[in-house]
Amino acid sequence: MSDPSKAKPTALYEDHLRAGGRMVPFAGYSLPVQYEGIAAEHLRVRKAVGLFDVSHMGEVAFTGPRAQEAVQRLVTNDIAKAAPGRAVYTPVCLPHGGIVDDMIVYKRSEEDLMICVNAANRAKDFQWFVDQVGAMCEIRDLSDEYSQIAVQGPAAPELLVRVLGGRASGMKPFTFRDLDYRQVGITLATTGYTGEKGGEIYVPNAVASALWNELLEKGADLDVGPIGLGARDTLRLEMNYCLYGNDIDETTNPLEAGIGWTVKLDKGDFIGRDALVRVKEEGLRRSLVAFKVEGKGIPRHGYGLFKGDEHVGEVTSGTLSPSLKVPIGLAYVNVPHNEVGTVIDLDLKGLRRVSARIVAPPLYSPVD
Repeated sequence: MSDPSKAKPTALYEDHLRAGGRMVPFAGYSLPVQYEGIAAEHLRVRKAVGLFDVSHMGEVAFTGPRAQEAVQRLVTNDIAKAAPGRAVYTPVCLPHGGIVDDMIVYKRSEEDLMICVNAANRAKDFQWFVDQVGAMCEIRDLSDEYSQIAVQGPAAPELLVRVLGGRASGMKPFTFRDLDYRQVGITLATTGYTGEKGGEIYVPNAVASALWNELLEKGADLDVGPIGLGARDTLRLEMNYCLYGNDIDETTNPLEAGIGWTVKLDKGDFIGRDALVRVKEEGLRRSLVAFKVEGKGIPRHGYGLFKGDEHVGEVTSGTLSPSLKVPIGLAYVNVPHNEVGTVIDLDLKGLRRVSARIVAPPLYSPVD
């Protein structure tokens, strides 16, 4: 989206302006790309705690006696094995195995599930859900009713308890609880896109600003601060978390994307299963790898990777890591050049080449 005048404000828009957020159009919304600077905001999340407005993400509810059956048909992971109160990361695939989107399923019960979808895919995903399983249960797009605030960083658990009370404590990763905030129902999930502790809060728009500002106020001594989209991207990249549209899309499958652990071929039939079985039987021709640049040069989406004169891969995401102080990236690299330890050449727009080494993920490991 290129016309800022057509970008939709979130419920926190005025709060971002007051905090000096540099607003940009993103996935149809006006969101802050940064406040004090990407590197500073990135390190605040790694060392203290940061708040993200991720209200552009979509929420879709599945309800009815066959709701779990419908979700099972859509996703590659096994929702049936998840207990109520669990969140499950999973791709949704096309019949040929390409990825419609990657998302998180929140299971309240077998008859009540919610799926959080990526912002840019909200309309596409909802239509896909309805077209594929709309006859099996009620499917509702709740995205316009909710804001979403991510609270991430080593001090995030303490801040969440200060604001939301004791029921926000002691939660295991990838679980969620329905809580009350100012007599309004909210949902706290211990999920995130940074690799740090904390959670994501689904909150009705009417009280989103109040919650945002209370988190800032009660976290002042914890060095809390608002964080923009720029740092969100560098944080997820250090953790090897895929970004839809860059690292995964309808032309990539979960097995080559390094998220094969989400594909449960033994759970029964689901859309894309037959194609993924074939991929597994035939073996991968390429895979998504993490790499560090051993020299000067920032990798960017679309840059080529070479082994001698042979083109062996292409960068999907890249940046200068604020935590590691070196250029890093993700790339699809052909077999057999995709092994950890392999040195390949990164082509910098045809101007020169620099060495890059494939490393084991994640690129950065948060301090526990």
